[in-house]
Amino acid sequence: MNWTLLLQEFLNGLAIGSVYSIFALGYTLVFSVLRVINFAHGAVFTLGAYFTYALTGSRFGINGLLANAALPVGLPFWVALVMGALLAGVCAVVVERLAFRPLRARGADPLLSLVSSLGVAVAVVNLVQYLFGAEIYSYPSAFGQLPAAVNFGSLAHPVPVRTAQIVIFVVAVAMLVVLTWLIHGTKTGMALRAIAEDMTTASLLGISTERLIALTFFLSGFLGGVAGTLVGLSVSIAGPYFGIAFGLKGLAVIVLGGLGNIPGAVAGGLAIGLAESFVPAAHVAYRDAVAFALLFAVLLVRPQGLLGQTIAQKV
Repeated sequence: MNWTLLLQEFLNGLAIGSVYSIFALGYTLVFSVLRVINFAHGAVFTLGAYFTYALTGSRFGINGLLANAALPVGLPFWVALVMGALLAGVCAVVVERLAFRPLRARGADPLLSLVSSLGVAVAVVNLVQYLFGAEIYSYPSAFGQLPAAVNFGSLAHPVPVRTAQIVIFVVAVAMLVVLTWLIHGTKTGMALRAIAEDMTTASLLGISTERLIALTFFLSGFLGGVAGTLVGLSVSIAGPYFGIAFGLKGLAVIVLGGLGNIPGAVAGGLAIGLAESFVPAAHVAYRDAVAFALLFAVLLVRPQGLLGQTIAQKV
């Protein structure tokens, strides 16, 4: 393998790893506040991709209740991406109201919330298939007159990287910067960190915990919607269940980086993206196993993850 191919695979790994990071951040936000995994996040990821596809005015396939349906007016792709992510965020808030809040109000075991969110995920995915069928959908051109690929090498040693991959990386980095600023540079972020530390104490100090939990789910859903659209832009929307595979990968990312750790989610996503990008083409069928093999190897050395911290047991 020569250096040009190494560079190309490295850049591709950064692009896909940044999407993993955005997706995993949605998991991380909810886990850091409620200490429970939201298994419906993969379904929200799928909804975001479908919302954006519909908002561009694209027509659905010949199967499903809404066969051949299309909105009368289509939005430009980047406007549709933002609107689709906002709708995904609203759906995540609905999930919180249905699957988490009633159980939390009754003081139920967090494991029941996990099972409840899994049930919501299965229901949502089946609803999407019922409405739109299981066809593969591709977004209309989002780059206008931009070239299909950009050469990061020389004429003698070209290193072509798809424009879609570059755009995905830039959007992902921008999202990560904004989220970091929100969490660490605003009063809202300070309140969220207080709830994550001790919800009861935060409530006694006058922080509206329920409102901020809803905001956490909205941000989580927004990130999931953006990630779903970016993946759909890169490799198309591969049916209603394509968020399930990313849901499993997202779990590997947050455990690898450290549960509840935002920088850890970023590091874990990039690590898995880079590891997958260097899988030889002859063994591409084993690419999905790389994430979990890497997770297993790291946890043997650092059970708390790459950037996680060991939690002291209070007695």
